[in-house]
Amino acid sequence: MPKLNEKVLLYKLQTKRDPEAFARLYDLYAKRIYRFIFFKVAGHEEAEDITSEVFLKAWHYTKEQKKIESFSGLLYKLARNAIIDLYRAKNRQVGAIAIGEMELGDQGAWTKQLGVKMEAERIVGGLKQLKQEYREAVTLRYVDGLEIAEIAEILGKGKIAVRVTLHRGIKKLKELLEE
Repeated sequence: MPKLNEKVLLYKLQTKRDPEAFARLYDLYAKRIYRFIFFKVAGHEEAEDITSEVFLKAWHYTKEQKKIESFSGLLYKLARNAIIDLYRAKNRQVGAIAIGEMELGDQGAWTKQLGVKMEAERIVGGLKQLKQEYREAVTLRYVDGLEIAEIAEILGKGKIAVRVTLHRGIKKLKELLEE
């Protein structure tokens, strides 16, 4: 999504408290925020609940008329804090990922689908073994497709520190996947 479009919608939301602008921002970011959260929690329901909570907090934050530079940055920060709160409340590590149901029609297609799902599960499993710092950076960059500057803003680090973290995270992920 072009940043200009985000800025226009954010302006409408903050100046006119336009619920339609918030709805459009929700539509643009809901899947990305959900995906970001999903890689850090035990299941779909929990990820959906936290995603809803994040957008509710964002709505209240915009009503307080605080200055917002980047709506996506705000959402990722809120999501990150919500996940930290969840970990503190549960005081446990992230659980297993659920694999979606597979159709058992054509044996060749099923086998291929199973292979893709197993590879995805293997990668997600590797991501979950990474240190929190590496997992966040790698997920933001390669799953959510964010730029280095956006990741730096979300994580509160410099661009060089983000690049180093990404490099180390990818290197560690490769090691985990080769085992």
